[in-house]
Amino acid sequence: MRYKRPDSKNALSIVEAAKREMKYTLSIKLTEESGSTIIRNIYECFRMLGDSLLVKKGIISQDHLEPVRELLKLQVSTPRPINLIDNLRILRHNINYYGYNPKIEEVKDALSFTESSFEIIYNQVLKNINE
Repeated sequence: MRYKRPDSKNALSIVEAAKREMKYTLSIKLTEESGSTIIRNIYECFRMLGDSLLVKKGIISQDHLEPVRELLKLQVSTPRPINLIDNLRILRHNINYYGYNPKIEEVKDALSFTESSFEIIYNQVLKNINE
């Protein structure tokens, strides 16, 4: 891990960008062709939330694992297990590096998790940054 000065302002900027991107991503019509993009974007928005927590602490992440681990540490109650974010990371990895084409059901599951949990996680991240 690399350290720098903690930056609450930058952390808030990242959180707001994640929210904007998620709003756009949820507006994309679900088709066979859009599935990969939807999964990638959903994962990226969650990763950004985790990254914002690291920026607030003054930590520069070296990979995607650190931001995801940071989210998994949150003391938050979500309708579905928060560790599904790590499943999204793996799915995104398979899409990007192995040409995997997600099934519509996988995309629907990711959307379901997002619709039930993103706002809860987003609010907890904001609370942690503002402390």
